Amino acid sequence: PLVSAWAVDLLGQLSSKHAGRRVAPHSSSLNELLQLWMSCAATRSLMEAYSQCLAAMLAWCPDACVDALLDTSVKHSPHFDWVVAHIGSAFPGTIISRVLACGLKDFCSHGVKDQGLLVEKGSRVPKIGSVVGILGHLAAHHSESIRKELLRMFQESLTPSTPLSPTSSSTSWESSPQLRRAAVPFLLQLAAMSPNLFGAVSAELVELLRPSLLLQLQALLQGLPREELDNMMGLAVHLISQSPSGGARVLRFLADTATPASVIISGPTPSPHEGVREGCDRLLQMLLLHLHKLVFNRSDGADSSPLNSASSQPQRVIPFLEELRSHVSQLCAETLRLERKRHLWLHQLLCLLSVYGGPSVATETFCQLLTQARNPEELALAWQLHTTLSSCMAGLIQAGVAHCVAQIHTHTLGPRQLRQLLLNLAAAIQSQEEGKRGAGGSQSSMAVQVGSAVSGHLHDFCALLLHGDAAVSHAAVRLLSCSPLPRTSSPAHLLLLSRAAVTHFFLSLQRRGEVGKVGRDGGQAYESVNYSVQLLSRFAAYSPLTLKAILQQLVEGALHRGNAGLFGGQIADMSGAPVASPSVTADLGASLLDINCRFGTTVNFSGSVWSVFHAGVIGKGLKVRTAAQVLDPSGVTQNIQTLLAVVVKCCSSSGFITSRSPSDPDELLPINAEAAKVVAVTLVENVCPDVANGELSWPPEEHARTTVERDIHIRRCFETHPVLFPLLHVVAAGRPALCYCSAVLRGLLATLLAHWEASREASSTDSPWHLQASCLLVSCMGEGQLLPPVLANVHEAFPLLTPFEVRLLLLAVWEYVRGNGPLPQKFVFNSDKGLFLRDFSRDGDVARYVAPIHSVLHKNIDRLGHLCWRFQL
Repeated sequence: PLVSAWAVDLLGQLSSKHAGRRVAPHSSSLNELLQLWMSCAATRSLMEAYSQCLAAMLAWCPDACVDALLDTSVKHSPHFDWVVAHIGSAFPGTIISRVLACGLKDFCSHGVKDQGLLVEKGSRVPKIGSVVGILGHLAAHHSESIRKELLRMFQESLTPSTPLSPTSSSTSWESSPQLRRAAVPFLLQLAAMSPNLFGAVSAELVELLRPSLLLQLQALLQGLPREELDNMMGLAVHLISQSPSGGARVLRFLADTATPASVIISGPTPSPHEGVREGCDRLLQMLLLHLHKLVFNRSDGADSSPLNSASSQPQRVIPFLEELRSHVSQLCAETLRLERKRHLWLHQLLCLLSVYGGPSVATETFCQLLTQARNPEELALAWQLHTTLSSCMAGLIQAGVAHCVAQIHTHTLGPRQLRQLLLNLAAAIQSQEEGKRGAGGSQSSMAVQVGSAVSGHLHDFCALLLHGDAAVSHAAVRLLSCSPLPRTSSPAHLLLLSRAAVTHFFLSLQRRGEVGKVGRDGGQAYESVNYSVQLLSRFAAYSPLTLKAILQQLVEGALHRGNAGLFGGQIADMSGAPVASPSVTADLGASLLDINCRFGTTVNFSGSVWSVFHAGVIGKGLKVRTAAQVLDPSGVTQNIQTLLAVVVKCCSSSGFITSRSPSDPDELLPINAEAAKVVAVTLVENVCPDVANGELSWPPEEHARTTVERDIHIRRCFETHPVLFPLLHVVAAGRPALCYCSAVLRGLLATLLAHWEASREASSTDSPWHLQASCLLVSCMGEGQLLPPVLANVHEAFPLLTPFEVRLLLLAVWEYVRGNGPLPQKFVFNSDKGLFLRDFSRDGDVARYVAPIHSVLHKNIDRLGHLCWRFQL
């Protein structure tokens, strides 16, 4: 004991005496000071002698040895800290607890009231600086021991006084109520002065704060004066805001504990005590207020705007918010749970985090809220975020939509997230109509901004119309059907939009049919069709280019073999027989070149004009007839009506000519002649490309013998595609567009004349398809004013006549059209009706064409007497 007391006293005197020398480093840098003193042989010998004495004495009087060391430390502090640090490295288990106890006693003796919110105020307590330095030096190799001792001191200060165990290294502070009350403030001050010590315990501190320990902490803090308690709360807020790690866990703990007991709290933590909950509520409010001050006062310059100051000088880092930048998605998910008070705190924190992180974090946050919101209440949080940030951050909605588009291109979002994002954008745009009807002006303004942002990316969203997930495709068409169209757009984007919209239209028809077959609730499928019709009509009205593209693709799509079944069409070969599926047709393995060589040498082609009709597979005999596909009549009718509705809407809302508005809101606008011409030309090109851009005038009926093969092909097209007649009626309504279908009408009428001439049936009703085709053809020509009314009514008598008589009436129709060609120049625009009309009085006497009709009427007066008035000139 004498040698150790002498050695430690001499070391203290030397440290204090030579501390002021210029070569000696400052007492705060313990590592440099320790290296300097240990390089001296005299002080190194004294240190070795003291260490040997201390090692021998710790076995039977550890408290006396450490007390002597710490007494000397207090006497010569802070110049003696290097000795304590070196001894602590040799005996960490003994020194660490004694150093903390000594610092606690010194902290308590100076009064807890001397602590403040700022770290610099801790220098008022002389010994706490030494404790920080010593423990900081030991933390390099003994951080685990320091962490355990700090947590033990925290727990021991809260537990009730109990007899100490024999193994406990008693420092007598546990038995003093005053020291126990001062332990928590002391640890807070210690953590504030040393980020390393705070980081060592912060990771496990949250796990220790169970309800029982929280109640004990509350009981301890209730006895403190209000000023002291406020200082402690402020110091705790300062520590949390400067915490470089574990911020997300601390935030979750505070939010869970401060959430009212009536709300179901996530996780295994039970409902806290009301006093604990109020304390955490107050701490969380103070934390948000402190972060608000830090965020908006980060720049030391005169400019307080976060965006402007960011460009002028570097900003001060806030570790707590810096760590939360990587947890934006989780914070948004917690905010959208809409738990009472909790979502308000988290939403305020998201606003602060967005301002702190700048446009990138704000955009990410806004995009996450748009993607994760599942109802209008949750979506309103995104608009609240925009309202809060709009004063300091312009263009947030545009940047958010652009960020969402980038995520779509990189396939970051799953189908469910993508669907929800599209539905939320659509809901935002549709809220503009509610704003016009009297809702909030700010929400209407944001809806306009969302619509403007989406309209700039329509070509990006249109690809989602063809998404493999039906729900995503439905959400995409809903968004595009309500989003405003851009003022200008490139032709490439317009054609891309048109093709995607038309393709989605046919896909939605197929999905509606599949839902109907299995008997499921097809609400979404039916909505998808309606949205698709609305989208096509809006695109068609945008520009002449989109109108032409959409009408062409609608007609081509309806006649495409992949969609023919939707409209009752049958895929047939040249002979008119249904084509078997590839799986049914066997591979014949025949060489087409060899067969054609033999076929060409064995057939004698005499004459000038010849045609070859293949009735089977060369080398294999006649084709096996396959059963025609059974179609659902109601589904086919519904699909045809839907197709006609969208074609009529596109033709009526076209932008070629703005005709008069109808007086009745339910009355449809007249079909535009130019739009109907597009349908007519496309129909002719798909039915028979050979006659496209051909002569419109009709030759004599005998001339049809030279175009038999082409006419049969036209008739087979009408047989396999029932949708052609309804499309012809649409064309006929847009007079004079039916004139451009002259070649197709002529070919079809020629085959019908040949059929009725060769028919030996007793009544025309024995050939149902030909009778229906004859009636529809004459009706269509009458609608298009290619025939005068007296000839346009002849189809009403067809079901009551014989095949020969039907041929006589059709022949009269042919002769009239041949004599009065179907030319567009014969039509004059009537501004009162907004239609093109034809004056048949200029075509000469119609009586000579009506004579066969009157003859048939007189012969069948018993059956046709009621129709005589329809054929009067």
